[in-house]
Amino acid sequence: MLAPVQFKAVFEEPLRASTPQMTLLARQNTAENPRLGLTVAKKHLKRAHERNRIKRIVRESFRLKQHELPNFDFVFVAKGGIGKLDNATIFETLEKLWARHIRLSKKTVQTNQ
Repeated sequence: MLAPVQFKAVFEEPLRASTPQMTLLARQNTAENPRLGLTVAKKHLKRAHERNRIKRIVRESFRLKQHELPNFDFVFVAKGGIGKLDNATIFETLEKLWARHIRLSKKTVQTNQ
């Protein structure tokens, strides 16, 4: 996702899964595939290479998991302290957050039918 309108739609009424270092928001979309948006603020990670490392890990995690994910728009939000986590820890945490969203989406789809 690139357009601010797409991000705004997710922020309005999201399904939320989070840890103290990151939040993963989701909202059902009309596309035929899951989409990802990233927000990694300078406030939490001052250096560009640190922000890029986080974004690379999140994109890779999404790429590996997207075949299992529902047709939702996902927005990853980095919080304070994420820079202290190593790559493996971030990856493991994301796996748990994706799994939570898969469970949440099944509940949401069932209630909408």
